[in-house]
Amino acid sequence: MSDRALLARHVEGDPDAFSELVRRHRDRLWAVALRTLGDREEAADALQDALLSAYRAAKTFRGDAAVTTWMHRITVNACLDRARKAASRRTDPVAETERLEQVLEPHESAEVPAEREDLTRELLKALRTLPPEQRAALVLVDMQGYPVAEAAEILGVAAGTVKSRCSRGRARLLPLLTHLRPHRGGNDGGGGGRNRSQGTAVPHATAPQQPGGVKGGGAKT
Repeated sequence: MSDRALLARHVEGDPDAFSELVRRHRDRLWAVALRTLGDREEAADALQDALLSAYRAAKTFRGDAAVTTWMHRITVNACLDRARKAASRRTDPVAETERLEQVLEPHESAEVPAEREDLTRELLKALRTLPPEQRAALVLVDMQGYPVAEAAEILGVAAGTVKSRCSRGRARLLPLLTHLRPHRGGNDGGGGGRNRSQGTAVPHATAPQQPGGVKGGGAKT
């Protein structure tokens, strides 16, 4: 059954339809929330808010975008709302950095090399220095691999705005992430910024990074 059919059945009162939609898309929604907010607890709360909003607003879905795009838009909006509130009340950057140490994908357990954990922490720490709008654009395009046009739909802005936010975000991150680029005998092949040996995306990477499988909760942009 298609996403649209499931959403329609949910509106009609099917008690299982929305749960199936969540099951299909929660991993990518969770990955977007986690990488946008850089904090597992905040991401879980944002995703929970977003899913509740989607559950309640299903009858307002107009069908002018894919259901998954609509769900991502609600999730990103919820994350941006939380990011702005967090920025206004943040007073202890040391504590914020320490919390980043806990932000790893669910499948990245103790077996994951320490080097990759370090790369992940450095990337998330660098992302936290960006304005929320630039951060969200980079997460969608560079880390999740969404085409610019689809990212623009999710964010509710023009494609040119997404490109501009990504460009400004990459320019700000480049000095912070240069040391994360892979070194293969002095030649990294001249590729974008993705460390393929470690699986960690850095600016200029456009290939999607697969999300983990943890459930979360989320909101809107």
